[in-house]
Amino acid sequence: MNSSRVARHKLDDYKPSEFELMASRLAKAGLPESLPGFPGAEERIPAVRRFGFSLLWKGVSGESITDDVDVPEDYVLGPGDEVLLDLWGSVEASLRLRVSRGGSIAVPRVGTIQVAGMRFSELPDQIRQRVARTFKQFGLAVSMGELRTIRVTVTGQVARPGEHRVSSLASLTQVLASAGGPTAVGSMRQILLRRGGKEAGKFDLYDWLLKGQVCTDCRIRSGDVVHVPAVGAQVAVIGSVNHAAVFELKGEEAVEDLLEMAGGLSAVADRSSATVLSLGMAQPVRALDLERDRRKVLRSGEVLRVSSLADLSRPGFSQLKRVRVEGEVKRPGDYVLPAGATLNDAMAAAGGPSGEAFIYGAELRRETARKRQIENLDKVLRELETELTRAAVNRKELAMTATTQDESLRVSHLRLIERLRQAQPTGRVVLQTDPEATGLPAMPLEDGDRLIVPSRVQPVNVYGSVFGGGSYQYTDKQTLGHFLRMAGGATRGADSGSMFVLRADGSIVGKRKGGSWWSSRPAFEQIAALPGDTIFVPEEMDKVRLTQELKDWAQILSQFGLGAVALKNLTQ
Repeated sequence: MNSSRVARHKLDDYKPSEFELMASRLAKAGLPESLPGFPGAEERIPAVRRFGFSLLWKGVSGESITDDVDVPEDYVLGPGDEVLLDLWGSVEASLRLRVSRGGSIAVPRVGTIQVAGMRFSELPDQIRQRVARTFKQFGLAVSMGELRTIRVTVTGQVARPGEHRVSSLASLTQVLASAGGPTAVGSMRQILLRRGGKEAGKFDLYDWLLKGQVCTDCRIRSGDVVHVPAVGAQVAVIGSVNHAAVFELKGEEAVEDLLEMAGGLSAVADRSSATVLSLGMAQPVRALDLERDRRKVLRSGEVLRVSSLADLSRPGFSQLKRVRVEGEVKRPGDYVLPAGATLNDAMAAAGGPSGEAFIYGAELRRETARKRQIENLDKVLRELETELTRAAVNRKELAMTATTQDESLRVSHLRLIERLRQAQPTGRVVLQTDPEATGLPAMPLEDGDRLIVPSRVQPVNVYGSVFGGGSYQYTDKQTLGHFLRMAGGATRGADSGSMFVLRADGSIVGKRKGGSWWSSRPAFEQIAALPGDTIFVPEEMDKVRLTQELKDWAQILSQFGLGAVALKNLTQ
């Protein structure tokens, strides 16, 4: 098939692979529909194509591909080559001599000269010796004219497989260009050259595309076969890089190698972290630390996305949400989800709950909530210290001297304040799920959220002013009173009217009427117990209180995000 008769292959005719199309969609995912001052900016983002496709997909005629190339000294002449011979002195001539099928050129008045198989550097001396037999005192100049064409077969994943006629000086890349280049599913890193039925070489076009290394051992000969196998493993690099593209892997290319292939990070790239999207993999989306994970090897089909600081700082920009899912899920780990994702999306990314998951006890820890809880706790403790001081001064003014009981109470209060100050709010957000729930609320995620799904096998804890506080194995159809009795019941100094239970979901059920929790019916002791319950019986404390809220331990837990462990530590 003569490639000079084939219409020029246009880049618009290139058919991208499914992976390239997916990478293009992901490159535009999460961007605002229109940026201020730049309407239609999303459409301006170029499609993501495999690396090097625009350089190789040209399909020009192989016969004219080397018209402007100098003939090297080691070029071997053969039938069909044209030799240009200029003579001056005792003989004047300007000749165009074609090498015959027999391998010779015919010089008028000199005769035939055998040149086939001879190197171009040897040709002037060979002609000079023959001309000297006939003429004396002459000069000559030898150059190459039109070079012969050779037949090369290109097979495999190329646009136009088959036999091609190319210049005898054509390189491997020029032969591939003559065949239209590898298709979207053809390899550019495992090109095979076969000669005489044997493998003559294997070539990686990335050496040329990335490093400018010209192949010196891939001179094409007549009868050669160039084979392009199917593409190997591929990954895509998109986002804030200088050249977003799909790259073919060969060996163990790591994250830093891929970024180098992509021309490095752009001037506005986030240089600290990136996102890996792995559709169909065990962990669909995960975050990477570009410093710590620079030697991490990606798997075939993954997409490395580098965010732009310009986009991240733009008000209203749809940012990805990084969350951690732990506990009783099928694939615990860190995930990066799109803007608008909910708790259920995080659970789905982690493969869903395991068979032992206790959805009711799922704990959402949120950084913004933790900071707010810390601020509120600090504010209340400062007020608490001020009121303690005022109360002590009032007692002294009334009684002129403090009693031992007053001093003991003051020291007890100060110790409580110090313990509260050392407690660390968890940032837990109460999800208000049903005990028999199988799914989480459709609550939108925030960046940095942490979702912990506990096991259904959890004890019931009893703390505070009881005779035998501790953890007790949960059994079905038991009441809170059952576990209070297992703990020996309340002591004489207990404030039985203020006891409450901290549920596994973070909510609180109290015995007292009023306040910020509902009074229970039936009686508190007859409420059905649930796995993970923490029952607390506070001590009867002095009625001269600092603030009514601090009298209520339940308020402390709910307002400041202090969990069951903190409650236990505060009362020891």
